[in-house]
Amino acid sequence: MNFKRILGQSLTVIMVLLFIGVAGSVILSKVSGGAPTFYGYQLKSVLSGSMEPAIHTGSIVAIKPGGDTSEFKKGDIITFRADENRLITHRIVEVAKNEQTGQVIYRTKGDSNDAPDMEPVQSANVIGRYTGFTIPYIGYILSFAGTKLGNVTLLIVPGMLLFIYAVISLWKAISSLEEKRQGPTEEASPKTT
Repeated sequence: MNFKRILGQSLTVIMVLLFIGVAGSVILSKVSGGAPTFYGYQLKSVLSGSMEPAIHTGSIVAIKPGGDTSEFKKGDIITFRADENRLITHRIVEVAKNEQTGQVIYRTKGDSNDAPDMEPVQSANVIGRYTGFTIPYIGYILSFAGTKLGNVTLLIVPGMLLFIYAVISLWKAISSLEEKRQGPTEEASPKTT
């Protein structure tokens, strides 16, 4: 086998596995009605610069959901529900306990913000902890994927690319077989002596 053939087959396998993985993740998150997940981790878009330089604007971050939301400590980065429509990812700067309810509350702050957040975060509002995994600029794509147009585009475009690649590969294979079947052609050229 030559190098081009091995490389082509490897790329085909990688594209198929990537397509299956992404499609599976999108389908599972849509069926469950939840946020986009990737094998147990929630993927969240960061669309503000409040956590720079640790987390850049437009990044996606992996959040480990669940667990005991009252066990976080100072310095942990958490994602919490600020209201019904807004999630925030900030660093814990202080941990306290509400005297009346006994519930743990967190004072949070964005790394690039001058002051801590105005409202303390109830442990019940914590979605999960930032795992340290981030990919810059992909958050813009993930936000787009949350729209109807984005869902269609991100499922159809990779499928079409895979289909086009398969058609081209099939065309090349058929052409190669036809050339082998016809045999080598010799060009007759007059000899001069």
